[in-house]
Amino acid sequence: MTSDAAGAPTPFADRLADVVERKRSQLVVGLDPVVDLLPVELRGEAAEGRAAAAGAVERFCRGIVDAVAPYVVAIKPQAAFFEALGSDGWRALEHVSRYAREAGLLVIADAKRCDIGSTARAYAAAFLEPRDGGPPLADALTVGPYLGRDSVDPFLAACRRDGAGLFLLVRTSNAGAAELQDAVLADGRPVWRHIAQLVDEWGEELVGACGLSSVGAVVGATVPRIVGEARREMPRAIILLPGVGAQGATPADVARAFTSGPSSAVVNASRSVIYAYRDAPQDDWRAAAGAEAARLQAAVWAAAGW
Repeated sequence: MTSDAAGAPTPFADRLADVVERKRSQLVVGLDPVVDLLPVELRGEAAEGRAAAAGAVERFCRGIVDAVAPYVVAIKPQAAFFEALGSDGWRALEHVSRYAREAGLLVIADAKRCDIGSTARAYAAAFLEPRDGGPPLADALTVGPYLGRDSVDPFLAACRRDGAGLFLLVRTSNAGAAELQDAVLADGRPVWRHIAQLVDEWGEELVGACGLSSVGAVVGATVPRIVGEARREMPRAIILLPGVGAQGATPADVARAFTSGPSSAVVNASRSVIYAYRDAPQDDWRAAAGAEAARLQAAVWAAAGW
């Protein structure tokens, strides 16, 4: 977390815009460390118990950070894979997040928290508030909006007070999303469009100097038609686009998300990058991840048209 000349935290949207401009990249790499998919050199060690597995996961994620840092603006650790390893896993998440920050990357915690106000306040403290005089665990957090404004307020307060960012779930990339998010309301709008309008409303007071809000949205790259419609509903929101790579979407599918500027969207790729070594001719898992990240960085930048 950085501060402006007056000592106030720099808004997340402005921090992201700065790194996008410097790196000419809109790529985020998701860290989804599955023990059974780790390189052989780490997988055997992970079999020695949960603490050893957490150590192997941490080393794997550090190696991925080293490999992709020149090509990406942020990492997006999926909290569930770390939480599955208990307290050792959570410690690994803290260490990986700190390591990524030291490499100059933003950290978007993919935890999809959603609960009543008092519990949401605790989630905001866990992920987005500074700790013991140091930075928070993450720069931004994915959040479920389906309990309404009072459940989102604690996260919005962290944006105002600590310069945090949010990515609210609007239209996700999984196949089952249509069952709820595409359901039609009485006025003829799909549920996701109503959520998108709320995101625009809730983010109105958190627009930074770059013209974008620190209240962003998750919209799956697997539904390219909706990507363009969502952009029109949320002209100031940074859109986080999962689904490129292993889920089948391509950089060309997300071009319409960037019409509000080069930093108005970021594209996440997870498994296709971190496990690229499984389909690569070389055995070096770090080199394979770096090569795939470099390829995607160039492809997304070109598709965005900036």
